[in-house]
Parts: sequence; structure tokens; C-alpha cells
Amino acid sequence: MRVFITGGAGFIGSHLADHYIAQNDSVTILDNLTTGSMENVAHLAGKITTIDGDIRNAELVEKLTQDADLVIHMAAAVGVQLILESPLDSISTNIAGSEAVLSAAAKFNKRIIIASTSEIYGKNPKQPLSEVDDRVVGAPQNIRWTYSDAKAIEEARATALHVKQKLPVTTVRLFNTVGPRQTGRYGMVVPRFVQAALKNEPITVYGDGTQSRVFCHVLDAVQAITTLAATDSAIGDVFNVGGTGEVSIKELAEKVIAITGSHSQITYTPYTDAYPAGFEDIQRRVPDISKIKKAIDWSPSKNLEAIIKDISGI
Repeated sequence: MRVFITGGAGFIGSHLADHYIAQNDSVTILDNLTTGSMENVAHLAGKITTIDGDIRNAELVEKLTQDADLVIHMAAAVGVQLILESPLDSISTNIAGSEAVLSAAAKFNKRIIIASTSEIYGKNPKQPLSEVDDRVVGAPQNIRWTYSDAKAIEEARATALHVKQKLPVTTVRLFNTVGPRQTGRYGMVVPRFVQAALKNEPITVYGDGTQSRVFCHVLDAVQAITTLAATDSAIGDVFNVGGTGEVSIKELAEKVIAITGSHSQITYTPYTDAYPAGFEDIQRRVPDISKIKKAIDWSPSKNLEAIIKDISGI
């Protein structure tokens, strides 16, 4: 099988490339290396085709899509810090780029997986969040919501193409996926905490630390994505992909310190000092993964302790 992965040099995309190469599939990745890195796929040199390019290049995307059997669209401007620092380019990438990829898949009727996000749900207070729950987002002037809005447009376009043109598309909404190769560069909390702990440096919690999340190991997410890609009954549908075990950010910092044996101290920084203007946090975000469990018998295999150990190399 010929697999085309946008954002294939990124954190999750590179693990997807690993999966398909292990199955002796042909893999081509497209990445502009804004957040991805060739280091993530260096071990696959000679086994994959890498293209340094942008998903907004419709001609290039069409060519690569036409040559593929399966398209996995992972490329996006992600991370709250990046969205706030580069809002115009992020909006363009996440809307125009996704339009180019979906249009190419529709033109050639290719099986496609699109990676959406738990940001779709915004600050909906209902927890856990299921696939049919409403979006509750803030004002457009709070720039962080542009990522949620862009992904909502992407999902709507995918649904319309499925209904109107029978595009064989499946949407996955990823909840706080973490693991090896993820950086803390754009505010990703687990690698940021682990990196500080391993250096015995202060672990900085933004806000008061009572906000909570659920984390999913990247290899569990890859298993979910690749299984959905091979499941015809998943076409035209959307699935949450997330872990289990809600934890506050303060508790996360404490777990990282305990597991790594670090001497780090926990410090607290107000959001106003941590992020540019336009930031707004979500107090809780917990996935309901009952739908994907029923559809493909998938559930995460790695708990938070295993995730922290894997990231820290313990």
C-alpha cells in the first residue's frame, strides 16, 4: 500500500510512518518542517520518500495524493504558543492547507484520515466529551480559538465532501497525545515538565495547577488511527482518540518529579506572564472514548506512569 502522510516529520506523523514501514508499505511524507523535524524520521532514511513542502501548495498535494492509496492528514499549526505567536500563518495553514488536502483526496477519491482535535469542543463544561457534544468557544479576539475554528471548518468540509461526493473520510479528534519525539517548544506540558525534571530545574505550572487533562500515549493513538484507516465502517464518521485517568496539572508535575527522582521544585506563573494576549485556558478536558471502543475494540494500553517513563527514557 502507498501511504501519503502530511506532517510526516512531526511528532505523531513520524510514528505513523514507523507503523507503515514496519508493515512494508510505501510511505511518502510532506512536511515544511515548521514544527516537524527530519530528526524524527532520520532512522527511516532510504525507506521513505520525504518532500520538503507546504500543504498549501495545491499542485504538489494533488500529485502526492494521486500517487497514494491512503492519505493521512496530520499537518497543522499546533500548540497554543505557536497559534498565539503566528496567528495569520497558522490560520492560513489550518484552513487553506486542509482545503487543499481534502480537495485533492476528493478529486481522486482517495481514502483519507484527517486529524482533528479536542480543541473542537472549546470550553464546553460537560465532561467527559462525546463526539456529538456542542462546541463552546470564546470570542474571535481570543486568538487561541482560531485553531478550534479552523479544525471545525476542516471537519465540516470533510463531512460535506463525504455527503456530496462520497469521499471516504474518517475524522479523529486527538486528546492530548504525548510521547517520545514531542517537544515542549510550543507549550506541550508533559515533555516540558519531563525536560525540566531531568535537569533538576524548576517545573513551571501555568495558572494555579487545578486545570486537568487526560493524556494518551502516541503509540496508542497510532494504533487507533491505523485501525480506523483499515475499517470501512468508520468512513464518514468521527471518533475521539484519548487516554484514561484525569489528572490535574499540579498532580502531573508531582508525578513527573516522583517518577524521575528529580529534585525539581514546582513554581507557578500567571497565564498573563506565560502567553501573549489572546489566551484563554480550559479547566477540564476529558474524552469519552466509548464510541471508538465499540467501533474497533480500541482502548489505550499505557497509563500516565508508563507515558512519563517512556518520555524520560527511564
